[in-house]
Amino acid sequence: MAEAVIIDVVRTASGRGKPGGALSGTHPAELLATVIRTLVERNGLAGTEIDDVIAGCVGQVGDQALNIARTATLVAGLPEEVPATTVDRQCGSSQQAVHFAAQGVLAGAYDVAIACGVESMSRVPMGSANAGGDPLGPLAARFPEGLVNQGVSAEIIAARWKFSRAQLDEYSARSHQRAATSDFRREVVPVGGHTVDETIRPGTTIEALAGLRPSFRTDELAGRFPEIGWHITPGNSSPLTDGASAALIMSTGKAHALGLTPRARFAGFAITGSDPLLMLTGVIPATTRVLARSGLSIDDIDAFEVNEAFAPVPLAWAQEFNVDQARLNPRGGAIALGHPLGGSGTRLLTTLLHHLEDTGGRYGLQTMCEGGGMANATVIERVS
Repeated sequence: MAEAVIIDVVRTASGRGKPGGALSGTHPAELLATVIRTLVERNGLAGTEIDDVIAGCVGQVGDQALNIARTATLVAGLPEEVPATTVDRQCGSSQQAVHFAAQGVLAGAYDVAIACGVESMSRVPMGSANAGGDPLGPLAARFPEGLVNQGVSAEIIAARWKFSRAQLDEYSARSHQRAATSDFRREVVPVGGHTVDETIRPGTTIEALAGLRPSFRTDELAGRFPEIGWHITPGNSSPLTDGASAALIMSTGKAHALGLTPRARFAGFAITGSDPLLMLTGVIPATTRVLARSGLSIDDIDAFEVNEAFAPVPLAWAQEFNVDQARLNPRGGAIALGHPLGGSGTRLLTTLLHHLEDTGGRYGLQTMCEGGGMANATVIERVS
């Protein structure tokens, strides 16, 4: 069986996902094309060697409609013969793209694939895809009590795991502090001269975060969920973000034939569904599953990337696995670095691999909670 390896990973710096953000003037297809083009050029690939380009994107409307993976592949200058497809597994879309690409290599269907993702939340606001429709309408028959948005799910998690507002804000301030003191230059490619994550706020303090008002409380929801403390604010949530990221994945044999050196191999994959009301807790069973499939224990893992959609998510995960938080999102997470939805999975992979290389770590695990109650988990092993 072929072995799937990572040759290269890159990302753009984050831009604030609103008009006037650093990347808001750049079409999302160009954002995605930038990271694809970088992988091809700096690894000396002939475009025809690429068997497929698989991109994650959540808001597949407007500027991101009509299979943005294909559009970006052509914008990047790849030959017309190179196919591309766009996938949507909500926040885990580009992590799922990585799974599909690597699994294609393992199955012998691909020799070379690019897994990538993009989201321009300034140009395609969150929720645009369901504008004017009722995509969840038929679910009322199965969930007559009603589902809630992710912010309320984060509130429920905070209440059930008994996290105080101070704990959430302390974690969030630490995310900014870690990101502000990390060197991301090796992983970031410039877009129009933009090379620094716009969403990092180095001066963030617990005291400043404590002054922010809860984002999701309504009288109706407060009556339905009396146990909620209403602690989720913009400060302990991931900001709306523009960005793109990509990974070059191939078989070991093809890498050797091309004279390229693998940087990591895939050691395990998992995907799971979870309670669509809690929605964000799938990272826990997904982690259990990927560790079992890879034959590793939690103590074997040198660094964890657990997406910081909201602070209660990585905190609940860490509590369940009794993990030293020094190994959790060691360079900061989405609260500081941003969460460009479809682009976040390969962004986490990019940061994780660079951290392992810079610290000499061997194994890294990333996991991502996803809308509707799902989660992906991936284990990589750095190749020394």
